Amino acid sequence: LRHIEVIPEIEMPGHSEEVTAAYPELGCHGEPYRDGDLCPGNERTFEFLENVLLEVMELFPSEYIHIGGDECPKVRWEKCPVCQAKIRELGIEGDDKHAAEYYLQSYVTARVEKFLNEHGRRIIGWDEILEGELAPDATVMSWRGSEGGIAAARLGHDAIMTPTSHFYFDYYQARD
Repeated sequence: LRHIEVIPEIEMPGHSEEVTAAYPELGCHGEPYRDGDLCPGNERTFEFLENVLLEVMELFPSEYIHIGGDECPKVRWEKCPVCQAKIRELGIEGDDKHAAEYYLQSYVTARVEKFLNEHGRRIIGWDEILEGELAPDATVMSWRGSEGGIAAARLGHDAIMTPTSHFYFDYYQARD
C-alpha cells in the first residue's frame, strides 16, 4: 500500500549476545554473558539459526533477509577447539589477505545464504562479508564508507550504499 518493504536483520555470527545468554552452548565458551559470538564449529548453531530464520520468514515476506556479519572479532574462534576442528574438516587455510577464521565466517555466510535461497530468499550482509570469500548471491550493504559497495559491484554483486558519514540518523547534519 505504501510501497515500504521491511527487511529484518538477524545478526550472525557476531552481535549475538542475546542468543549466547539464553543458549550458552551455542557460543565457544559455553557460558552465558561471556561473549556474543556464535560457534560456527557447532552444528547446533546452524540448527538454531535455521529454526530462527524459518520463523523470521513466516513473519516477513520480504525477498531479502539481512544477516549482519559485521564486527565479529573471531578471536574466540582462534582458541576454540570446535572451531579449529571445523576449519580442519573444511580444509580452510588462511592466506596473505585473511586468517582462516575469516574464511570460517565466509563458510557461515555461504551456508546461511544457501538455506535462505532454498526458501526463495536472498541475503544482505554488512560489508565485512567481503572479508574472506563473498557468498555467491550476497548483496553487500556498505556502511564503513563506499569502498565495500564498490568492491561488491566490481565482483558482480548488488550493493546498497549506506556509509555512516552520510546515512546514519545518529550523526549531526552539520558541525554547528
